[in-house]
Amino acid sequence: MATEPLNTAELQAAPRRPVLQSLDDALATLLAAVSATCAAQSETVSTFDALGRVLAEDVCSLLDVPPADNTSMDGYAMRAADVPAAGTVLLVSQRIPAGVVGQPLQPGTAVRIFTGAQVPPGADVVVMQEQCEAVAGDGLGAVRINLVPPAGQWIRRRGEDVQRGAVVLAAGTRLTPAALGLAASVGAATLKVARRPRVVVFSTGDELVMPGEVAPEQMRPGAIYNSNRYTLRGLVQAMGCEVQDLGIVPDRLDATRAALRAAAAHCDLILTSGGVSMGEEDHLRPAVQAEGRLDLWQIAMKPGKPLAFGAVRREDGSEAWFMGLPGNPVSSFVTFLLTVRPVLLRLQGANAENWALRSYPLRADFDWPKPDRRREFVRARVNAEGAVELFPNQSSGVLTSAVWADGLVDIAAGQVIVRGEVVRFVPLSELG
Repeated sequence: MATEPLNTAELQAAPRRPVLQSLDDALATLLAAVSATCAAQSETVSTFDALGRVLAEDVCSLLDVPPADNTSMDGYAMRAADVPAAGTVLLVSQRIPAGVVGQPLQPGTAVRIFTGAQVPPGADVVVMQEQCEAVAGDGLGAVRINLVPPAGQWIRRRGEDVQRGAVVLAAGTRLTPAALGLAASVGAATLKVARRPRVVVFSTGDELVMPGEVAPEQMRPGAIYNSNRYTLRGLVQAMGCEVQDLGIVPDRLDATRAALRAAAAHCDLILTSGGVSMGEEDHLRPAVQAEGRLDLWQIAMKPGKPLAFGAVRREDGSEAWFMGLPGNPVSSFVTFLLTVRPVLLRLQGANAENWALRSYPLRADFDWPKPDRRREFVRARVNAEGAVELFPNQSSGVLTSAVWADGLVDIAAGQVIVRGEVVRFVPLSELG
């Protein structure tokens, strides 16, 4: 696609002040703008290979689960009416292990049965072996039942868990290991899932160098290692997306525009960090504006105030989404979890419950006497007493805090916290 000339007057004009909005409003705007384009281009994969994917259609059971009445205990199956009192002795008429279908129960007898085996017709109760005593006798012997059992005890009824034709997993469900097991239990060898989102990641900034390319003692003044490239790439991969990494783009407007065009040609989302502020050396903002459209927001949250959202045109007139995150490592990390993750799930048609920010009430093992005017997400973890403690340094440049933490404490704007109060804890495991 030919490079379009820049509108010099527009770029030289005073930049528009970013819009300040709440995280909830920003999320609503993002999710309303993005449609489930990946779900519309679904594919069928083996259930073995569907972990983390998002279902594009309902999974319906092909059978009743369990398919027949079966026992949940090792013991003896019988008729409750044949045990009028504790100590009753019944002949054992047959033995039924799991996988074997027995004969109808003979009245006045018991059946030796093992967990998962089908309960024979005529039996209406199972007594666990610990409440029985084997008695010597002809054939399979006899059994003494040491209690009067209630009818139905320890029997799992046909269709008790799932009935044939029932929806067991709804379209939009993100598949966990347990969900894969459930799909297999109802006979689903393959699953129709949304196409994986294609994400292009690149960095801008002449100050960036890659680990391994330059030794620490040889780094030029002002240079830093590009940690965000590793963090963002890892986060996107953990979301099950296809990732293309364009590396570090030179700090020039023409190079940035060229990178955006190359990225847009074959991705759903372009993801960057840093370079979207108003500085003269921040070329991403004018580059995205020239190649598409851009909104620059200030989110009333800490860390992670600046967020860019827009789109880059493709040659055919369609668009690839663009999201620009803050440059500070922790700001980029937290902003990804709270804004990019929901967008990637939305592209796949995931249900709202998959991207909802769920938090849990826990006791604070810290004081927070100086609140910010913005909503804060502070790095924290649950200690041995079941309370929440904070990493001592909450600076947005301290990436060690993100490794130490197992969650975030969601602190409302202006909220003071006293040790012992209840706070809202968001586990990082909920944001994977």
